[in-house]
Amino acid sequence: MSSQPNSYTDSHNRYSGGPAAGTASQDPAPQAPSPQVPGQDPARQSLLNVRNEVGKAVVGQDPTVTGMLIALLCGGHVLLEGVPGVAKTLLVRSLSTALSLDTKRVQFTPDLMPGDVTGSLVYDSHTSEFTFREGPVFTNILLADEINRTPPKTQASLLEAMEERQVSVDGVSRPLPAPFIVAATQNPVEYEGTYPLPEAQLDRFLLKLTMPLPGRAEEIEVIRRHANGFDPRNLAAAGVRPVAGAVELANARAAVAEVAVAPEILAYIVDVVRATRSAPSFQLGVSPRGATALLNTSKAWAWLSGRTFVTPDDVKALSLPCLRHRVGLRPEAQMDGIQVDDVLGSILASVPVPR
Repeated sequence: MSSQPNSYTDSHNRYSGGPAAGTASQDPAPQAPSPQVPGQDPARQSLLNVRNEVGKAVVGQDPTVTGMLIALLCGGHVLLEGVPGVAKTLLVRSLSTALSLDTKRVQFTPDLMPGDVTGSLVYDSHTSEFTFREGPVFTNILLADEINRTPPKTQASLLEAMEERQVSVDGVSRPLPAPFIVAATQNPVEYEGTYPLPEAQLDRFLLKLTMPLPGRAEEIEVIRRHANGFDPRNLAAAGVRPVAGAVELANARAAVAEVAVAPEILAYIVDVVRATRSAPSFQLGVSPRGATALLNTSKAWAWLSGRTFVTPDDVKALSLPCLRHRVGLRPEAQMDGIQVDDVLGSILASVPVPR
């Protein structure tokens, strides 16, 4: 068995040739879209071209871009964690532009009400009737900025939308557009005045992606682009163009569903998840929903990598972003400075890998 990557970043670097997050790239300029390869799946080629388009606006976040594509392929939601200024909002806007999808942004604040997100009934004086006014959740990609700054009541207003893809107001259920995902952001440093997301809501996020500060070469490239007139509010001027749409995404989802998973891989996923429930440093392990999420994301990553079957590498590659937010450290482990990713890394190193 070849050496196994122990993180999503390592695996992304190995399979795609992209820079690892937080490291300087030898060539920080975005690569040109790959030419169409004879026999290549058109849907896969379209999504790979999306990554190149996003690179015209966002520098040094290739693993995060790929993670967002995996979430779209699985129809899951993403929690983006990073300090202010690492292009979280720009990434979502660029991705939606490249995919011809609608996106809306909501700044979550302590005074935000549930109706401000989902929509509410408004009295029409002309018809003397109440009509429903859609909230920003009626979109394809909802950017929930600093979601942990709003009270639990407003956070909970997203639960039905995230799980059922619908909004219920006054006893009437209204379906959301398809596709629909939530990309929520939170600041990992400043916790004053925040409301930590409850476990039930965290478990609804398919992936938790961390966006590190760029390496030196990547940051130089960012500054160079701004010196040459780059405007993050004008993506068209930056050359970001639609290269795929809802049709290509639907075809890609159908192809991902056909990716084969051997019984040994299924058992390996279960063994990894069950190991989190007995880890001494964890007081909360991963639920069966987490195991299903790891399966689905591994299939999506295998398909993006050009394979029709899942390998142990795929499972290891997605384990950290898929599981890190579904576990809880014991208080004594937190006092000892133990990190969730370190514990998950130890679990991946100890669980036998199928041959």
